[in-house]
Amino acid sequence: MVPICRIQKPSLCIVAQGEKIIILGNESYKYGVSDYLAVSLDVPISGQVIKPSPEAPFLSIRLDLDAGEIFEIMKETHLFPESIEHYPKSLFVGKMNINLLDAVIRLVRLLDTPKDILALAPLIIKEIIYRLLTEKEGDVFKQIATSGSHFATIAEVVERIKTNFDKPLRINELAQIANMSTSSLYRHFKQVTAMTPVQYQKQLRLQEGRRLLITDKYNVADVAFHVGYESPSQFSREYARLFGCPPTTDILRMQSTTNLSTS
Repeated sequence: MVPICRIQKPSLCIVAQGEKIIILGNESYKYGVSDYLAVSLDVPISGQVIKPSPEAPFLSIRLDLDAGEIFEIMKETHLFPESIEHYPKSLFVGKMNINLLDAVIRLVRLLDTPKDILALAPLIIKEIIYRLLTEKEGDVFKQIATSGSHFATIAEVVERIKTNFDKPLRINELAQIANMSTSSLYRHFKQVTAMTPVQYQKQLRLQEGRRLLITDKYNVADVAFHVGYESPSQFSREYARLFGCPPTTDILRMQSTTNLSTS
């Protein structure tokens, strides 16, 4: 099976059946039933289901998280971060507790009564976020919603790189945004995202390049220039390093996998 690569937005992912492995930078995270995967920042990841089968397909639910909504709940419940001066990882695996599991089950069961979704879903989602904030790892989400926290500062840098991923990376400008030296920015950015700013930008470029290529509307050279590379050969080398084979081979492989799954 071809690993799926994407930009994972802030979210809570809960497995109902099966197991999955997620790669962020050089770090890997495995999670399954009774676990949850929490992501507090936009990060480029790759993921693969472990031993899928038609008899026991991978089943999961994903709930997107909004920093503004988190902050409103923090204000209402007075759940503020213990410290705004550390740099927690942007992705982690936690264990489901009975209260969080109960809220998630109630949210899913609303699918059986669609007329109740509009009234009840926002309340249950609010409860789920509250449960996350009260977990021992809850400070991660508190920090992303707290203006001025060190974690939120890295989030600003991430947003700047995302917005300008196809342009030359200017580390000095990013350091000014973060009010840090360039060496401190590199260290803290990697602490949060498991990669350097340069590696983060490269992942964005290559994943966008892959997305464009699979549409069959562009050739490799056009895509390379579109995502910010000055040389198609450099794009192809780095593409093969990330995805395991050159662009043309990779796209054929992905199309073949898609055709097999739909046949």
